[in-house]
Amino acid sequence: MKNKRTEGISSYELFIGALSVLSIINLVLLLLPISSQVKQLIFIVDVALTVIFLSDFTARFVSAPVKSRYFFKGRGWLDLIGSLPTLRIFRVFRVLRVVRLLRQYGLRNVLREIVANPAEGGLALAAFFAIVTMEFGCMLVLGVEHNAPGANILTGPEALWWGIVTITTVGYGDYYPVTDPGQVVGSITMIIGIALIGTFTGYLANTFLSPRSAASPSDDDDPRAQLEIVRRQLEENARGAAELQDKLQKIVALLYAVRRLQGLQGRA
Repeated sequence: MKNKRTEGISSYELFIGALSVLSIINLVLLLLPISSQVKQLIFIVDVALTVIFLSDFTARFVSAPVKSRYFFKGRGWLDLIGSLPTLRIFRVFRVLRVVRLLRQYGLRNVLREIVANPAEGGLALAAFFAIVTMEFGCMLVLGVEHNAPGANILTGPEALWWGIVTITTVGYGDYYPVTDPGQVVGSITMIIGIALIGTFTGYLANTFLSPRSAASPSDDDDPRAQLEIVRRQLEENARGAAELQDKLQKIVALLYAVRRLQGLQGRA
């Protein structure tokens, strides 16, 4: 039976909270004096995060039993406001919600819940590391490649395209780092991409195979198996009754023989 104390938090909640922290970090980075190409890269990533947050709010709102209760008492309106690109600062409330859940349910119970669902936790962790690696890896590659001789990664969209192609291990080869630091970042990105694909494949296998295992009837639930068990028990009872009857007949015959012997001795 699932622990009631951990019903309110999951790997997905932690994933959304971590993305909210990343979004706030991006907001701070946009205020720093960095190149316009890096800011363009950060802006593109933030647009993707906005889509994720809007999808999260929509899923919560649609699945809520009482939508008004989620929107007002459950602070769903904060989720909606924080999802908007012009009000990114309100995403701090998503972080505060995760912190509140961690304090309410306890870190130990949360870790126990994550260990109990390793596929979901591994997928969320791998996806978060993939996003972080792709964003900051692209920023590093763009920084070291921008002024390098013969470089072909010169803009934010080019760096992001290189990051997506690299982390998915597709490797078109249209954009590639030419400096040693850029190649080191590319190697790390490829390794994380391989880990992400492996984790995602394992999650899909667990998702599709688990329902089949749960749906397949066991020996205790299959009516045919239960009938077979009853039939075997009846056969065993019948054999036991036959053996008992045979023993009773032998005992009756023995008693009859003893009484007859006693009668013969009395006559003598």
